[in-house]
Amino acid sequence: MRILGIDPGSIICGYGVVEKEGNSLILIEYGVIKAKKKNEDFPMRLKEIYTRLISVIERTLPDEAAIESTFYSKNVKSLVQLTHARAVAMLAATMREIPIVEYSPLEVKKSVTGMGRAQKEQVGYMMRKMLNIKETPEFLDSTDALSIAVCHLLKRNSPVKNSNSWGDFIKNNPDRIIS
Repeated sequence: MRILGIDPGSIICGYGVVEKEGNSLILIEYGVIKAKKKNEDFPMRLKEIYTRLISVIERTLPDEAAIESTFYSKNVKSLVQLTHARAVAMLAATMREIPIVEYSPLEVKKSVTGMGRAQKEQVGYMMRKMLNIKETPEFLDSTDALSIAVCHLLKRNSPVKNSNSWGDFIKNNPDRIIS
């Protein structure tokens, strides 16, 4: 199963493609779409996000997409622009008939770090370890996108059985253990 994770943004949009084979996660591709160029208006930034995501989809052929849901923002203009960027990202996947699932930032962080309030740096560290990434990515938006894809892979078809300890968890959920 190959998943495209998207961390939407109207200036920097992160993406990451991860595949699961058995209990192993395999990094396919990750990066960012820098949508803001000097003197470029907002609709052209949206076009850039759409065009580049279509290119990623055509190159990597994901089975499903996972995107971060909108979170509350005090800046209304930023929230509206983020919502537009999310819509464009969702449209790119939908136009290629790729099913989309949404996860909250809290849910993503908890699934990959064990803490819902983890910092971006902690998420980045976990992605580098889980996906065996040697370099430190220039933008944490790309590791955020990878974490969204990994979150979906961990949650997809893997109902967690109740556990009282880590030993019980491992015994009850062997399909959730990554080699």
